[in-house]
Amino acid sequence: MRISSVAGAFPKHYYPQAFLSQALKKFWSGKLDKPELLDRVHAHACIDGRYLSLPVDAYYGLTKWGEFNDAWIKCAQELGQEAICRALVGAGLAPQDIDALFVVSVTGIASPSLDARLVNRMGLNPRIKRIPIFGLGCVAGAAGIARAADYVRGFPHHVAVLLSVELCSLTLQKEDVSMANLISSALFGDGAAAVVITGAEKNMEGAEILDTRSIFYPQTEHIMGWDISEKGFQIVLSPNLPDLIVERLGRDVDCFLADHGMTRKDIGRWILHTGGPKILEATETALQLPREAVDASWDCLRKVGNLSSASVLLVLEEIFNRRRPEAGTYSLLAAMGPGFCSELVLLRWN
Repeated sequence: MRISSVAGAFPKHYYPQAFLSQALKKFWSGKLDKPELLDRVHAHACIDGRYLSLPVDAYYGLTKWGEFNDAWIKCAQELGQEAICRALVGAGLAPQDIDALFVVSVTGIASPSLDARLVNRMGLNPRIKRIPIFGLGCVAGAAGIARAADYVRGFPHHVAVLLSVELCSLTLQKEDVSMANLISSALFGDGAAAVVITGAEKNMEGAEILDTRSIFYPQTEHIMGWDISEKGFQIVLSPNLPDLIVERLGRDVDCFLADHGMTRKDIGRWILHTGGPKILEATETALQLPREAVDASWDCLRKVGNLSSASVLLVLEEIFNRRRPEAGTYSLLAAMGPGFCSELVLLRWN
């Protein structure tokens, strides 16, 4: 099983972080007791700018969840197609070569699901297996790779594609000026990423998937997720999240690696979900990593912000296409998300 190609895709609307802070002051006009707090939150996010699905002025006119979700359906199809096509080109494959399509998102819903719409839009094989996955949030990029790996393990002559589309700006709540939502407005951006995962009989180049592991943390549902109502998606984000990462991630990674006779010192390249500054710092603490070991994640956060499930895939793309380690190097890809849970993927480069 191999990751044979990775590609990201972004909307055409990119804005500097300071501009977005001013735009949100207008969006929440009259609702913020201390508008200057928004500037501080945005400055502390360590982000240069972010992509938005729509021109910034268009958000002021959207008032209903259905309007935001309609925009999600339209933009998700466009970005999804672009990301898949770019990933297929990188692997030397065509759309008709896809045997299974996994789609993850937590920022919009559709029925027929996004994968079905892409089958029609892209002329994919009508016998394609479709696996839409909703609700995993930030962990879904890593979890999607793991589930696609499970699939090609059972069908070693097949090609699976994982698509993540996260349009976080289309979940923005106009009435919610809680600290959790202010932080969310400073961190999350829009974009998509696709990964081509091929079975052993395809003999493709890329990063070999050696093993995966899912870890669920009981009684932690309150840590992260959405409260969903007639207003749409309202962020749930506990300030205890960094503490949970410090408490659990290092131990879980050590147990996973030990099953392969390995330790953290055997990992030559770390591929970690970007989260935000506090999340990355907690990850560094949990894994006892120097800042330079996580530089690709910090760079991706700075350039485009947190893209939920797509974030770790964009870090993977950065390493796959521009910072690929020597053959034989081991990598650990990891993300955490609602549940609360973590997903780990052990890779070896060739």
